[in-house]
Amino acid sequence: MTSFSTPMVSRSAAPAPLAGQVIAVTGADQGYGRVASAALAHAGASVVLIGNNSETLAVAASQLEHAGGHAIPIKADVGVPLDWLSAQTRILDIYGALHGIVHTADKRAHTEFTMLGENEWMDLFNCNVKSSVAIAQILRRRLPETWLTIIGPHLDERGLQVHPQRGAIRGLVAHAHAEELRLNLLLPARASSGEEPLDRPLAAAVLALASPELSHLRGNVLEIPLPEIPRVRPEGR
Repeated sequence: MTSFSTPMVSRSAAPAPLAGQVIAVTGADQGYGRVASAALAHAGASVVLIGNNSETLAVAASQLEHAGGHAIPIKADVGVPLDWLSAQTRILDIYGALHGIVHTADKRAHTEFTMLGENEWMDLFNCNVKSSVAIAQILRRRLPETWLTIIGPHLDERGLQVHPQRGAIRGLVAHAHAEELRLNLLLPARASSGEEPLDRPLAAAVLALASPELSHLRGNVLEIPLPEIPRVRPEGR
């Protein structure tokens, strides 16, 4: 069983690079969403944790606050456009701004391609593709200056079903400049380990794209190499 430790937020005299930024993270109570949330809070951002489970979101927000960060939880199913719109409106009511969004569109299939049922395929499509398009569309209508970084399907997933999903998200990001949107895509080499040191390269990429100094970057698809997850040997061997 993996564990995740929230890094302590530095209170040194040096200014936090993302101080004053309000950033929403979807799927923030698990996997790369949790990794990204911790990194953004450590860098000084006010982080809005979005997901389907209010209890785990509250725990994640409490841990970030305890470590010295600033975080609030909001329950929403981002696969439903009206749910995302409601969450976005609430963020604006609370903070008056939303500078960026990190969207985890990395739900994996639990069955092989030949046995994948329609319900599971539609769940994958809604969680990964539909949600990404809907968030981008709502941003274009209401907050065109807000950036969006998508964490897409992992590169170690080999089922045929992953390719139309990854291709659709790639196309969205590559052509978002036509709508003057700042979108970028991160493709992790594997699923999250749940261990901050092993997933740090992904967090570093999220922070780089969140940096105001790199606000000109858009349309990039970045493959993120990650260290392998150590195999746990049974005791006595």
